[in-house]
Amino acid sequence: MAVRDSRVDAYIAKAAPFAQPILTRLRRVVHAACPGVVEGTKWSSPHFDYKGIFCSMSAFKQHCMIGFWKHALLMDALPAAQKKVLEQLARIESVEDLPADATLAAIIKAGAKLNDEGVKVVRARKNPKPPVKEPAYFLAAVKKNKAALKSYEAFSPSHKREYLEWITEAKTDETRDRRLAQAITWMAEGKARNWKYMAK
Repeated sequence: MAVRDSRVDAYIAKAAPFAQPILTRLRRVVHAACPGVVEGTKWSSPHFDYKGIFCSMSAFKQHCMIGFWKHALLMDALPAAQKKVLEQLARIESVEDLPADATLAAIIKAGAKLNDEGVKVVRARKNPKPPVKEPAYFLAAVKKNKAALKSYEAFSPSHKREYLEWITEAKTDETRDRRLAQAITWMAEGKARNWKYMAK
């Protein structure tokens, strides 16, 4: 049973006249090819979920598009002819630009199959920041306060980095010393650098 959302109806109704038949047809084929799909909106555009995030469609000033969450994996799974069609779905300027319903449905079914099989999108991990080296003056000052030292040693790498960057990026020695004194006070109380903004 198709699950439709009135917000998608409203989105299509507000779209430019050229876009309305494109969006209507995309919506119809998505539901026909993947009967278990559930409509909704994310980021102000119609989205379709099927065993997780699946695909979305959008209208712009001069074109529409339909995009798949697992686009790269889908490209690997499709035959060459369908890969070309999938790329063309990023810019649809008229109904005539749409592929035949059967071709579009085949692409949608291939995308749904990835979700059926639980295939995950592997996101490239950002390179972690290298650890910040603690200056000798910092360690000497912290070691003079046992409570501050205990807190500092227990902090996560990101909390340590926040304190170290705040202190070492000071423009003058006076500012650096003032920040260091404040840091030791806060650390002695078990507080992270940005404790004021942390959820209580």
